Amino acid sequence: MDILSWLVVLSILFLYFWKSQRPKGFPPGPWSLPLIGSLLQFSKKDPLKGLDQLAQKYGPVFSLYIGGKLAVFTHGFSSAKEVLVTKGLEFAGRPDNPIIDDMVKKKGIISAPYSQAWKEQRRFSLMLLRNFGLGKKSMEEKILQEATCLIEAFAENSDSPFDPQPFLQTAVTNIMSSILFGKRFENNDSSLRIMLDVLQQTIKMMLGPWAMLYNAVPLVRRLPLPHQRIVRNAQKIFAFLEKEVEEHKTMFIPGETQDFIDAYLEEIKEAEQKGSSFQEEQLRILLMDLLTAGSETTAGTIQWALLYLVAFPEIQEKCRKEIDSFLGSNSNLQYEDREKLPYTNAVIHEIQRCTTVVPLGVAHAPIQNAQLCGYQIPKGATIFINLHSVHHDESQWKFPHEFNPSNFLNAKGEFVKPEAFLAFSAGPRVCLGENLARMELFLFLTSILRNFQLSWPDKSRAPDLTPNLGPTLFPSSFKISVKGCQESN
Repeated sequence: MDILSWLVVLSILFLYFWKSQRPKGFPPGPWSLPLIGSLLQFSKKDPLKGLDQLAQKYGPVFSLYIGGKLAVFTHGFSSAKEVLVTKGLEFAGRPDNPIIDDMVKKKGIISAPYSQAWKEQRRFSLMLLRNFGLGKKSMEEKILQEATCLIEAFAENSDSPFDPQPFLQTAVTNIMSSILFGKRFENNDSSLRIMLDVLQQTIKMMLGPWAMLYNAVPLVRRLPLPHQRIVRNAQKIFAFLEKEVEEHKTMFIPGETQDFIDAYLEEIKEAEQKGSSFQEEQLRILLMDLLTAGSETTAGTIQWALLYLVAFPEIQEKCRKEIDSFLGSNSNLQYEDREKLPYTNAVIHEIQRCTTVVPLGVAHAPIQNAQLCGYQIPKGATIFINLHSVHHDESQWKFPHEFNPSNFLNAKGEFVKPEAFLAFSAGPRVCLGENLARMELFLFLTSILRNFQLSWPDKSRAPDLTPNLGPTLFPSSFKISVKGCQESN
């Protein structure tokens, strides 16, 4: 290399290291490299453990370079509570994320910034979810109908070990589909399966290295690199949703709303003269948000639940006995019955605590310059709340590092929910579908326990409870055996 080339390289390195200096008063953290940031310091197998080790070194609030961008991480309950609850409004924003922002145009409710439009969309979406059954008896009946279909699917496959995941995905997605589209899908419906696969694939890629490169280097965004697959996948998802919206428009009758799309289309017509945030593009992005949030995490949690129940057969049996003792000859439980089933309720919550399906939640950002645990956090900075660390905080749990339903039971055996249980996050950005998810988890799992004895078919090895980190924490693929409770008695 000649002297000029060396000067260019040294100038680039100087600019990088100058730019990568943490601002004054910013949380501390480890060194980083250009483009990839601090990622080399993490084990690919267990990055959450890497975050635990950094917290031990730097404290409950620290920072990392993700690609070329600084991000703040909280660790443990106290700092998480400060972000989500104590200063919930100050930290209710969302950071810029070019690849997501380019796809959803800062619309919807999951990744949209804290604004008047976001408040309008969230308020209206929550109202519609309630109108179409959220928290009502009609929704409970809908879930029990899907639970019946799920039980039938399990029974049809009971001759040999099977993977429960596709059946769980369909059952849970059908609940949200009935609210959004006014219809359900069968287990063998290829259009739903393809769309869900594309959705999962897209979310996974958006957390990967090519999305990181897209965000860090604007010049590569139009190049024919693997991140273009994310763009194509997003187009497929929106085409699926557009088809649903167009079908609704052809049959739309003002004043006769059958589902979420109908009600939103009616609101668009009423809001035309107001210059409001209600638009068809907003509707499509909302549908994607609700379908993603309303299916992926709940189906994943039930999948984990089945794995834990076969891994701990004595706990499974104790749940079944409590359910049978309460129900007697009645066939179905109701959601309100959870209060009479403290042990079963505790087991469901303990599964959520141990697995923490969305371990880092969705990134937050301060809507103005703010302080966090004494550190200066500038407006728009990326903040990840480590919910996994909250659920294993030794100062908050009786048995933080083991699967033990006693974490949710008092000395009298009554169910109690500690403040540090944050499976649905908390504060202004708390999960919109929390009540629906709680109802689904209870009714699906108790229906399965009521009908089947679940067992692990492979006697040569124990169930693998090691999580895989993707868009969510998910278990490795597994099969279970089911036997009708009448057969096993």
